[in-house]
Amino acid sequence: MIRVTDPEATIAFFKLIGVEEVRRFSSEPGRFTLIFLAAPGEVGIAEVELTHNWDTAKYDLGNAYGHVALEVPDAYKACDAVRAKGGNVVREAGPMKHGTTVIAFVEDPDGYKIEFIQRGTQH
Repeated sequence: MIRVTDPEATIAFFKLIGVEEVRRFSSEPGRFTLIFLAAPGEVGIAEVELTHNWDTAKYDLGNAYGHVALEVPDAYKACDAVRAKGGNVVREAGPMKHGTTVIAFVEDPDGYKIEFIQRGTQH
Protein backbone atom coordinates (compact mmCIF):
# COMPACT_ATOMS: atom_id res chain seq x y z
CA MET A 1 0.00 0.00 0.00
CA ILE A 2 1.18 3.48 -0.78
CA ARG A 3 -0.50 6.72 0.28
CA VAL A 4 -1.17 9.18 -2.51
CA THR A 5 -2.18 12.82 -2.65
CA ASP A 6 -3.71 12.88 -6.15
CA PRO A 7 -5.30 9.52 -6.96
CA GLU A 8 -6.13 10.33 -10.57
CA ALA A 9 -2.54 11.43 -11.34
CA THR A 10 -1.19 8.29 -9.69
CA ILE A 11 -3.63 6.04 -11.57
CA ALA A 12 -2.59 7.74 -14.83
CA PHE A 13 1.06 7.09 -13.95
CA PHE A 14 0.43 3.39 -13.26
CA LYS A 15 -1.42 3.13 -16.59
CA LEU A 16 1.83 4.30 -18.23
CA ILE A 17 3.53 1.18 -16.89
CA GLY A 18 0.71 -1.23 -17.72
CA VAL A 19 -1.06 -1.42 -14.36
CA GLU A 20 -4.79 -0.62 -14.27
CA GLU A 21 -7.41 0.14 -11.64
CA VAL A 22 -9.43 -2.98 -10.79
CA ARG A 23 -11.62 -1.77 -7.91
CA ARG A 24 -12.19 1.10 -5.52
CA PHE A 25 -13.80 1.69 -2.13
CA SER A 26 -14.54 5.06 -0.51
CA SER A 27 -15.57 5.81 3.06
CA GLU A 28 -17.29 9.14 3.67
CA PRO A 29 -17.13 8.75 7.50
CA GLY A 30 -13.46 7.71 7.34
CA ARG A 31 -12.67 10.29 4.65
CA PHE A 32 -10.52 7.95 2.59
CA THR A 33 -10.52 6.05 -0.70
CA LEU A 34 -8.80 2.73 -1.39
CA ILE A 35 -7.91 2.02 -5.01
CA PHE A 36 -6.57 -1.36 -6.10
CA LEU A 37 -4.42 -1.74 -9.21
CA ALA A 38 -3.15 -4.83 -11.02
CA ALA A 39 -1.34 -5.82 -14.17
CA PRO A 40 -3.38 -7.81 -16.71
CA GLY A 41 -3.90 -11.35 -15.45
CA GLU A 42 -2.82 -10.47 -11.90
CA VAL A 43 -6.19 -9.37 -10.42
CA GLY A 44 -6.54 -11.00 -7.03
CA ILE A 45 -2.98 -12.33 -7.23
CA ALA A 46 -0.63 -9.34 -7.15
CA GLU A 47 -2.18 -5.95 -6.53
CA VAL A 48 -1.01 -2.52 -5.44
CA GLU A 49 -3.26 -0.64 -3.01
CA LEU A 50 -3.37 3.15 -3.19
CA THR A 51 -4.77 4.96 -0.14
CA HIS A 52 -6.03 8.51 -0.51
CA ASN A 53 -6.78 10.21 2.81
CA TRP A 54 -8.97 13.10 1.70
CA ASP A 55 -7.68 15.61 4.24
CA THR A 56 -3.94 14.98 3.83
CA ALA A 57 -2.14 17.23 1.35
CA LYS A 58 1.39 15.82 1.64
CA TYR A 59 3.26 12.79 3.00
CA ASP A 60 6.86 12.16 3.97
CA LEU A 61 8.05 9.13 2.00
CA GLY A 62 9.88 7.75 5.03
CA ASN A 63 12.97 5.59 5.18
CA ALA A 64 11.32 2.16 5.59
CA TYR A 65 9.69 2.16 2.17
CA GLY A 66 11.91 0.78 -0.59
CA HIS A 67 10.08 0.66 -3.89
CA VAL A 68 7.60 -1.30 -5.95
CA ALA A 69 9.28 -3.63 -8.46
CA LEU A 70 7.65 -4.89 -11.65
CA GLU A 71 9.02 -7.50 -14.03
CA VAL A 72 8.82 -6.29 -17.63
CA PRO A 73 9.73 -7.94 -20.94
CA ASP A 74 12.07 -5.08 -21.95
CA ALA A 75 13.18 -2.39 -19.45
CA TYR A 76 14.58 -0.17 -22.24
CA LYS A 77 11.25 -0.12 -24.09
CA ALA A 78 9.35 0.34 -20.80
CA CYS A 79 11.41 3.47 -20.06
CA ASP A 80 10.88 4.78 -23.60
CA ALA A 81 7.11 4.30 -23.22
CA VAL A 82 6.99 6.10 -19.87
CA ARG A 83 9.10 8.99 -21.18
CA ALA A 84 7.03 9.29 -24.37
CA LYS A 85 3.90 9.72 -22.27
CA GLY A 86 5.43 12.39 -20.03
CA GLY A 87 6.55 10.14 -17.17
CA ASN A 88 9.76 10.60 -15.18
CA VAL A 89 12.58 8.08 -15.70
CA VAL A 90 15.05 8.52 -12.82
CA ARG A 91 17.44 5.66 -13.66
CA GLU A 92 17.79 4.61 -17.26
CA ALA A 93 17.61 0.92 -18.12
CA GLY A 94 20.87 -0.94 -17.91
CA PRO A 95 22.72 -3.64 -15.97
CA MET A 96 22.74 -3.23 -12.21
CA LYS A 97 26.02 -2.15 -10.59
CA HIS A 98 27.15 -5.55 -9.33
CA GLY A 99 25.48 -7.92 -11.76
CA THR A 100 23.90 -8.42 -15.14
CA THR A 101 20.23 -7.94 -14.25
CA VAL A 102 18.81 -5.10 -16.37
CA ILE A 103 16.86 -2.64 -14.22
CA ALA A 104 15.46 0.87 -14.44
CA PHE A 105 13.56 3.22 -12.13
CA VAL A 106 10.68 5.58 -12.79
CA GLU A 107 8.97 7.90 -10.33
CA ASP A 108 5.26 8.39 -9.71
CA PRO A 109 3.65 11.82 -9.07
CA ASP A 110 4.19 11.53 -5.29
CA GLY A 111 7.89 10.62 -5.66
CA TYR A 112 7.59 6.85 -5.13
CA LYS A 113 10.12 4.83 -7.10
CA ILE A 114 8.96 1.98 -9.33
CA GLU A 115 11.64 -0.45 -10.51
CA PHE A 116 11.49 -2.27 -13.82
CA ILE A 117 13.33 -5.62 -13.78
CA GLN A 118 13.85 -7.00 -17.24
CA ARG A 119 12.50 -10.56 -17.50
CA GLY A 120 15.16 -13.16 -18.14
CA THR A 121 18.14 -11.11 -16.96
CA GLN A 122 17.99 -11.90 -13.23
CA HIS A 123 21.06 -13.67 -11.83
